[in-house]
Amino acid sequence: MLIILSELLDAMLAQAHADHPIETCGVIAGPSGSRRPSRMIAMRNVAQSTSFFQFDAQEQLCIWREMEALGEEPQVIYHSHTDSSSYPSRDDIRLAGEPSAHYVILSTDKRAVVPVRSFRIVDGKVTEESIQAVAQYPAVKVG
Repeated sequence: MLIILSELLDAMLAQAHADHPIETCGVIAGPSGSRRPSRMIAMRNVAQSTSFFQFDAQEQLCIWREMEALGEEPQVIYHSHTDSSSYPSRDDIRLAGEPSAHYVILSTDKRAVVPVRSFRIVDGKVTEESIQAVAQYPAVKVG
């Protein structure tokens, strides 16, 4: 299950609608090992396509290095589908390179029944998971 702050979910959707009809993309970082995505990083779709997204390689390298320096990891990798359902395409599955990440797909297609879905993609196997949006994460117990 993906537990995510409502404000992050709203921000991803806003970005997807603002970028439509081009597919939007980005990553949400969180403290390593925490399972608490917290920092959204909108990225540029260098493909500028209505049916495919591609991170800028240099931008991705810089962002991944920054996450590492901050003790973060990519917890959510997201993009939109502009003319199809929110299910991973063959390319999405083939290019999924972060086995511990949640892959969120936002459909801006008006025909989409479920506009936001989350998946785990490991070794080409796609598993859908539920999404729970929360106003804040529960306090971490110390001791």
